[in-house]
Amino acid sequence: MDLPLLNELNDLYARMHAEIESLAPVCQISGRCCRFKEYDHTLFLSAPEADLLMSEGLPPSATIDEDSCPFQINGLCTAREKRPLGCRVYFCDPTYENLAGPIIAEKYTAEMKQMHTLHGIGWEYRPLHEHLRLRSEADNAG
Repeated sequence: MDLPLLNELNDLYARMHAEIESLAPVCQISGRCCRFKEYDHTLFLSAPEADLLMSEGLPPSATIDEDSCPFQINGLCTAREKRPLGCRVYFCDPTYENLAGPIIAEKYTAEMKQMHTLHGIGWEYRPLHEHLRLRSEADNAG
């Protein structure tokens, strides 16, 4: 990933973090954010976010499937600093989850789309497991 795009992505994450922090949602450390099938949600992310997330590869014991995040090992996120927008906005706090969460997610996803346009990058917004499978197939082919 090129440095200007990485800097813009990190800046977006920092501004979003400050906005979320001002709302003080409670993280119950339940791991629901990482157990997709069990809690009926899908983590979508853009290609640059997938590149950042995968910059150090998957944890050795990780499996790629639609059920859970391969970066959650023993209940802990092993990609905390590189996690995508969808992870950063997810909180189990019902007040935040039902009110502010969707608004913040939409605001920063729209900003990320603009970032893609400015850099001439196609909007490849897909589920995490699809990005991981595509990356794995590309690595195996090359």
